[in-house]
Amino acid sequence: MSLNRRHFLASLGGAIGATGLSLTGCSLLPAKANSLQSREYVGASKRNDGRYAVQSLNSDGTQRWQTLVEARCHGGCFRPNSAQVLIFERRPGWWFHVFDSRSGERLAHIKANDGEHFYGHGVFSTDGRYLYATASRYQHGDGIIAVYDAQASYARVNTLDLKGIGPHELRLHPDSQTLVIALGGIKTHPDYDRIKMNLESMAPALMMMDRTSGEIRARFSPSQHQLSCRHLDVTPQGHIYAGYQYQGPNDHTPSLIARYRNGRFDEVEFTDDVQPQLANYISSVSAHPQSDLVAVTAPRGGRALIFEGATGRILRNEAITDGAGVEALDGGDFLVTTGHGKLIRMGINAPALELATLPLHWDNHLV
Repeated sequence: MSLNRRHFLASLGGAIGATGLSLTGCSLLPAKANSLQSREYVGASKRNDGRYAVQSLNSDGTQRWQTLVEARCHGGCFRPNSAQVLIFERRPGWWFHVFDSRSGERLAHIKANDGEHFYGHGVFSTDGRYLYATASRYQHGDGIIAVYDAQASYARVNTLDLKGIGPHELRLHPDSQTLVIALGGIKTHPDYDRIKMNLESMAPALMMMDRTSGEIRARFSPSQHQLSCRHLDVTPQGHIYAGYQYQGPNDHTPSLIARYRNGRFDEVEFTDDVQPQLANYISSVSAHPQSDLVAVTAPRGGRALIFEGATGRILRNEAITDGAGVEALDGGDFLVTTGHGKLIRMGINAPALELATLPLHWDNHLV
């Protein structure tokens, strides 16, 4: 691991030296920080009538549009320099959907390659041309990044081998070249529903990969091999925060947050009274681009936390039943969705505020 880490730091240092620390000319992340006031939020849901949908919202919780889809969906991403937003079906996902973000019209419906399925997440290159999606060649469980050219009607153009099992959420580093990937380590097969087939031999990791060459620049292993690394976010400064889902004994309460910051990988340890409240399961992670705040949801424990990125100090610990997605709001707060259709504004200066309750059940993520 140390050689990979040195290689990653050296290459990252070169990129920063060439472009400057702000990276505003080539990175999605600083732009993200400047666009929160007029932000649109999109998430997957199940309606009360049993049908599945994709829902668009304003920051105050008012609805923009809702479009029905054929199957349960999970996470997604906006395409830069366009009016498109993508949503992936939930693992094992066979399709992803491309919507007009202004109207909700479905523009494309792209199927996974034969023998593959999606894991529910994707990210674009900064120019909006290439889509990188986590996927599995499920016969053997090989984790891959499937690459699509959005300018060519989302034609499949490349496959990057992760040399691991179960990639889940991924983000683009502010160097615009490095994919940051949460590798869950859990082998599943669509013929066996969601049965976990390798809990004793799991090898999860937080990974960094060159999006062009497929070179794995760094790979960091959790402190325990059954800490499945599933969800993450990256700040404009390149700080990375990832959430674990523990697959070991229920009476164990290991750390559930990984952090890569200033060249150091470690895990955030919350206090003994807080750690059991999380029920060994982190659903979503959002690092605020305007401050050093990180929010996570823990639906099985009925909690949502905001902590200080540098220190891990908890600044807000809210009881939120079945918290799902979380995303940054302008001014330092976060928008949280729940499996009961609620939209909640959460910050460190006041108790959580319910903005609305919609007749649906949110899935795990908000984009």
